[in-house]
Amino acid sequence: MPDQLLSVEEYRALGESDRGFTELVEGRVVPSPGAGRAHTVATCRLAGQLERQLPRGLAFVLGTDLDLGLAPTGEPGFARRPDLLILDRAAGEPIRADDVAVVVEIATAGSRRTDYRVKHDEYADAGIPHYWIVDLAAPVVTLVACQGYRDAPAVTGTFTTDIPFPAEIDLDALLE
Repeated sequence: MPDQLLSVEEYRALGESDRGFTELVEGRVVPSPGAGRAHTVATCRLAGQLERQLPRGLAFVLGTDLDLGLAPTGEPGFARRPDLLILDRAAGEPIRADDVAVVVEIATAGSRRTDYRVKHDEYADAGIPHYWIVDLAAPVVTLVACQGYRDAPAVTGTFTTDIPFPAEIDLDALLE
């Protein structure tokens, strides 16, 4: 791990870690432990459900770095790796907050506080219009939609929305 604060550009130059993935928080490289099988399965199942419903101009990507653009170029920055991004199909690399329509985090016991509080605020500050938190607290999967960063009530069973595109997600189908 570097012993100095990094810009997003310096962080990207590090490349992938051989010990799981990392994120950049205020210039600090922060390791993230593996989330486990249930998390991975839920993420893939959610992507499968969304793929059939996305409008032509949108696409999804899994586990990709996102430059939040919260610091000037060259200054200690922020790069998160959300579980799923829904973004403009024409977005290039690196993916920037301006390209993103929805960020989705799959909350588990080891990430719940970060997903509900820290990332909630960072994504809002970055201007990402929609943030969905899918919480795998068994036996009931819930989804909280933060639109305009007013938190909607948690939904169980089926999540239905028209914003930012029409979608219906069977939350129970996300569990193993």
